[in-house]
Amino acid sequence: MNIIDARVRLPQELRPSPTYAAPRRQTEQYDRVLQLTDKMNTGGLADLLQVMDAEGVGRAVMHAESEGGESAEALNEALCQVLAKHPDRFAGIGCVDVAGVRPTRIARQAASIADLGLLGITLQPAFFGLDIDDRSLYPMYSRAEELGLIVAVHTGITYSRMHPLRHERPELLDQVACDFPDLTLIASHAGWPWVTEYCAVARRHPTVYLEFGALAPKYVARAGTGWDPLFGMMPNVLRDQVLYGTDWPMISPTRAIAEWRASGLPGAALQALMHDNAARLFGLGSPSQ
Repeated sequence: MNIIDARVRLPQELRPSPTYAAPRRQTEQYDRVLQLTDKMNTGGLADLLQVMDAEGVGRAVMHAESEGGESAEALNEALCQVLAKHPDRFAGIGCVDVAGVRPTRIARQAASIADLGLLGITLQPAFFGLDIDDRSLYPMYSRAEELGLIVAVHTGITYSRMHPLRHERPELLDQVACDFPDLTLIASHAGWPWVTEYCAVARRHPTVYLEFGALAPKYVARAGTGWDPLFGMMPNVLRDQVLYGTDWPMISPTRAIAEWRASGLPGAALQALMHDNAARLFGLGSPSQ
């Protein structure tokens, strides 16, 4: 199988600051659970390419997301440089300046992202004190829908102790999907602990995809962890709306691929998860190629 990773991060070494840093209350639980700071500061592009080659990951979608304090233009420029050097390995999703959000500005930034040839926009409204359906984001959603851009939104738990969970609730993404019915949305991290509700959002909106970046597949497949409804729907009614992703360097492709293969998913469901859905969504080749 030629695997497509739907979510990897722009390496820290290519960002405006070569060292990852954030407020302690934002990172302390991320570091305990995911070793975020260490992974961000040690994961380089050469390492990513090496593990992709070793694990049969032919393509990856690189996200230039920001959790605050970085210029969207600078991040998008750095992302484009990666794409120019490795056009056969990466596609790109850009970002907008959500901090101090100015609706007209982020709508223009969405248009700039389309002009750069990027596939969409990635954002984490909760890290800026915003709900997913905050009206200040609506001009950006509208422009993205008009231009055919995908929008990937952080959903579910954030380990930051500075940003409340209420910003991530499923009914907020559902509202955006209702208001922009032709906008393709990715629920990044698949919305735990509201798994049943996010399944319902995806089930009623074929424009909504659920992506597993930064999650350990063995827990998704383990009964009683809260993932049961989604894991049960992956071989059938939601098979075409799930995306394999690692959020590298948060989860190693080596671990993620091994755990998905051991999860018990039927072969057709694994093929859809790890290649076909991303190939169709991002235009990265025909299914089963």
